[in-house]
Amino acid sequence: MESPGSAACCPVLQQRARWERKRVCTARELLETERRYQEQLGLVATYFLRILKAKGTLRPPERQTLFGTWELIYAASLELLPYLEEGQWGPGLHGFCSHLELYTQFAANAERSQTTLQQLKKNKRFRRFVKLQEGRPEFGGLQLQDLLPLPLQRLQQYENLVMALAENTVPNSPDYQQLTRAARLVSETAQKVHAIGQNQKNDRHLLRVQALLSGRKAKGLTSGRWFLQQGWLLVVPPTGEPRPRMFFLFSDVLLMAKPRPPLHLLKSGTFVCKALYPMSQCQLSRVFGHSGGPCGGLLSLSFPHEKLLLMSTDQEELSQWHHSLTLALRSQKSSTHRSVTAT
Repeated sequence: MESPGSAACCPVLQQRARWERKRVCTARELLETERRYQEQLGLVATYFLRILKAKGTLRPPERQTLFGTWELIYAASLELLPYLEEGQWGPGLHGFCSHLELYTQFAANAERSQTTLQQLKKNKRFRRFVKLQEGRPEFGGLQLQDLLPLPLQRLQQYENLVMALAENTVPNSPDYQQLTRAARLVSETAQKVHAIGQNQKNDRHLLRVQALLSGRKAKGLTSGRWFLQQGWLLVVPPTGEPRPRMFFLFSDVLLMAKPRPPLHLLKSGTFVCKALYPMSQCQLSRVFGHSGGPCGGLLSLSFPHEKLLLMSTDQEELSQWHHSLTLALRSQKSSTHRSVTAT
């Protein structure tokens, strides 16, 4: 028979006790946050979605674009919560995983949802309705635009909590396999959602840059590439004074642009594309500015038919450019390697 003091002397029993304490604490946090999450989902479903349907304030396509899979996500939470309240974490999360695709769909629609919300704010009737609903004490001052990202924020919480729950469950526990599988599936979904968000962010950058650029060389420039950085740098010529130019760095090309005159009638504030440099042909080196001093530095970019010397008087800015250019070069090496492997 195990004596009362044996747990204090046995490292294995001590470790198991720590796991169990963390498991219980994590399960409690999962339950409490799920209750709050479900409450907020329900408030939006009741005071926005259902009333909008009943009143016909929005056309069905507008309503669908604005809220996406919200109601189905709410139903999934309604299904999960009773399991958590009864301490059946494994079966509950195992069943919940069948609804994870709803979060991927919600993320894919997030950009259109925000755009639709901004457009609908021009609708006086809808704007008045939203203001009335947001004023309800149940919302605690939160606005609709604050509530719409809620499922994506909750998915991040799911990843952290379910992972912690699985890690602190002993392998011989009855729900170990279910919790481990749930942690893996939730993590995979969170990664997909993160990738969707990164793509949407990149698309916004590309559209913004395209609007800033003009000239024949800039046409169709932004399609299928990643935006990395933009900013002013001084181009140092073989003779004469350095000239300030705006640079836009993408995953595969570096674009040098010149600002249009401020008094230009139609395109003031835009840039003319002066040159495109393929990063696959670039050799990068730092001429000076390695020491981290206050005087900035100089970068050398060598291409088959041209060499660029780019200067910045800001050491931190120069380091950021060096880092971004290095990322672009690595990206091109990876692309080349994949192409060679594929052939």
